[in-house]
Amino acid sequence: PPALSLCFPLSAPMAACQLPVGTCPDMCPAAERAEREKEGRLHRFEVAPGCSGDPPRADPQRAVKEYKRPAAGKARPPPSQLRPPSVLLATVRYLAGEVAERADASCAEVASFVADRLRAVRLDLALQGAGDAEAAAVLEAALAVLLAVVARLGPDAARGPADPVLLQAQVQECFGSLRRCYAQGAGPHPRQAAFQGLFLLYNLGSVEALHEVLQLPDALRSCPALRRALAVDSAFREGNAARLFRLLRILPYLQSCAVRCHVGRARRGALARLARALSTPKGQTLPLGFMVHLLALDGPEEARDLCQAHGLPLDGQERVVFLRGRYTEEGLPPAGTCKVLVGSKLAGRTLEEVVMAEEEDEGVDRSKSPA
Repeated sequence: PPALSLCFPLSAPMAACQLPVGTCPDMCPAAERAEREKEGRLHRFEVAPGCSGDPPRADPQRAVKEYKRPAAGKARPPPSQLRPPSVLLATVRYLAGEVAERADASCAEVASFVADRLRAVRLDLALQGAGDAEAAAVLEAALAVLLAVVARLGPDAARGPADPVLLQAQVQECFGSLRRCYAQGAGPHPRQAAFQGLFLLYNLGSVEALHEVLQLPDALRSCPALRRALAVDSAFREGNAARLFRLLRILPYLQSCAVRCHVGRARRGALARLARALSTPKGQTLPLGFMVHLLALDGPEEARDLCQAHGLPLDGQERVVFLRGRYTEEGLPPAGTCKVLVGSKLAGRTLEEVVMAEEEDEGVDRSKSPA
């Protein structure tokens, strides 16, 4: 069953009347810091620098409120334990700028910490009377950070502290909260088109997601970010690998993060179609350079690994042989590193800058922008 809905189905005026507004000025309430410090439940990201005490001391500038599932029948937390939207947005900015970019931690450790703290952000938001525009701004930033840290996970993440299945569920919950927020009020929501596009890209090939996007007003669907997402979805459905990967190459960073989970499947589908078209009893060869270009791979080595993972033999180091009966599919398709399709697209920007950017910046193809 889905987790707690983090966006109450109340109208904005009613919600504002019935719910308090948080007053906690810190990323983590002092009472929680003291409790977790005493119980030894601080994450290493939250410990004061140079602290060697036992138990370690919390750094108020680093400690972030952790998620705690609301107990049935328990009273709502007082306003002093809830962070207002401005503090929640600052918390998300901190997670993007100071935690997500840490070089001394694995991507899995970062994703696990960030995902938990973002879940607490959404819960604080749901328990208070924030306006639609404020709530949307927090949810948009939180979703952007979550998409980025999940996209950075490697194929070994399942054996680390981050559970890909739970992370996927949290991304979907966050999309649900944000899209309900859009539906409850008139806005303004300047980033709505971009995030509706992210929703479609994350759910690429889903009939339900496409149907929901097509129900949006014409003014939204005509925005470049949403038109681009619809074009990617169309190419994916048609199995048009050349068009799909051409579009994926020019997607901005956040959109590339959203579609990252579908890249392996799209490459497998394209390779299967090539095998059906080219395989002969004696075998036909194809340059690996062509595969690298067609599937936007990160280089010949990744192309070799992809072919060998599907049972296709190599002719030396530069060509793959399509031999009838050799193509196989076992397990999940290789995830790939996706430096070309994702990692390279920050283009000198920090994740914090991308997360907090306005929609018009996200729609720019920076590789073709004038200097």
